[in-house]
Amino acid sequence: MIIEVIATSVEDAKRAEQGGADRLELISGILEGGITPSWGLIDAVVKAVRIPVNVMVRPHSQSFCYTQDELFVMREDVRVIRELGAAGVVVGMLTEQKKLDTNGLELVLSEADELDVTFHRAFDEADDQLEAARILLHYPQVRRILTSGGQKSAVEGVDCIAQLMQLTDKTQLNMLAGSGLSLSNITDFLQKTGVREIHFGTGVREDGQALRYVDPEKVAALKGICEPFSKQV
Repeated sequence: MIIEVIATSVEDAKRAEQGGADRLELISGILEGGITPSWGLIDAVVKAVRIPVNVMVRPHSQSFCYTQDELFVMREDVRVIRELGAAGVVVGMLTEQKKLDTNGLELVLSEADELDVTFHRAFDEADDQLEAARILLHYPQVRRILTSGGQKSAVEGVDCIAQLMQLTDKTQLNMLAGSGLSLSNITDFLQKTGVREIHFGTGVREDGQALRYVDPEKVAALKGICEPFSKQV
């Protein structure tokens, strides 16, 4: 069972690691759903923790549709992130027709090399999640999909997530479930879906507020709740 925690600062990163997080998603603009953090922040976080740091590559929060110029910027960001020593990148792009933008994805992946690649919640805005997952199966560099099952929260998307788990069983693709998960609902959610990776943001922050620091005690409590499921895996 992998617990990924959103970090927006060096302090967040240290606190998440202290609590027992297995991986970080490093972002800026948490209220915008995450945009690319500064190169300086990436460098500082990678040096501050021992756990893997996956970095958001998203030039703006207007949509998940990008111009060619924006895609070139994303490709350059991936190159720099790789050179700064991060473990992976978090990317996602759609066409105006709500299909996966495979041309844009291939352009950005051209600089990813051996980086750990997550396709983020742009996936949830695709017109057909199962079709989108089938397409991503053709990209071995993409190791997981961050998803709420096409719904506002992962709790509402349990049926879709369970279907996605079946579709991607014994493939390179893992489902990273996120959005709306909390210490109070995670046990039931894991029992219903069987996911092996979970993504937490406000659910492990002080007072449940997006703009507060990560609470290491909440991360530790989450780790304890997930421990029986880790043994099952």
